[in-house]
Amino acid sequence: MLAVSPPVFSTMGIWPLEFETISHNDNYNYFITSEYYSFPHQFSSLHSQVEVQTSTPSSNPTMVKKLNHNASERDRRKRINILYSSLRSVLPMADQMKNMSIPGTISQVLKYIPILQKQVEGLTKKKEELLLRISRQEDALMNKESQRKIAPHSYAFAVSTSRFNDNEASIQISTCEESHKSSFSEILLCLENIGLVLLNASSSDTFGERIFYNLHLQVEKTYRLESQILSEMLLSMLEKKEGVF
Repeated sequence: MLAVSPPVFSTMGIWPLEFETISHNDNYNYFITSEYYSFPHQFSSLHSQVEVQTSTPSSNPTMVKKLNHNASERDRRKRINILYSSLRSVLPMADQMKNMSIPGTISQVLKYIPILQKQVEGLTKKKEELLLRISRQEDALMNKESQRKIAPHSYAFAVSTSRFNDNEASIQISTCEESHKSSFSEILLCLENIGLVLLNASSSDTFGERIFYNLHLQVEKTYRLESQILSEMLLSMLEKKEGVF
């Protein structure tokens, strides 16, 4: 029979099972305990590092200056883009739809400005012509109304007005022969007092003892020469000075 050889590994190097378990648990507990107490310290260190890294740029004057410069540059470009958009809106719609560069937009606007100026001048001229035409129509209507209101006194005095242009007008006055000597000078004085300058005057006699005066006057462009108001003014003046009625 074969003899049983002794074990290769000595039993002196083997830990008992209970001791190994206890030692393993102790090591595990020690690991957990040491790790558990070390984590808050690590998190606190990381938080401090983040705070330091976050607060470092704001405390750097160079970085602050660079950030301010970038913000100012963005605002400047935004304002420039708004100005170019406003400038492009002046162009016709067909040109606005084109994808033009900034130099192209400026060149197109410079070409279009004289065209706009001519259009404005034409519209201004049309406006003045319309205002003059309206003024003449109003004068004609006022003449008719004035003649209708003065009809009961037409034998003594009558007035009609017409405007040649912006600066010149004509006034026709009809009065009885017996009152013309003193009334004509009073009429001229009244016209001068309201800002009308006499350029030329002519008179003619007719049957029925009546005299007609044709006065060529200079008036201001903004002055409204209304026959009714002028007739009432002259009639009132004659009533006070001559006692016509």
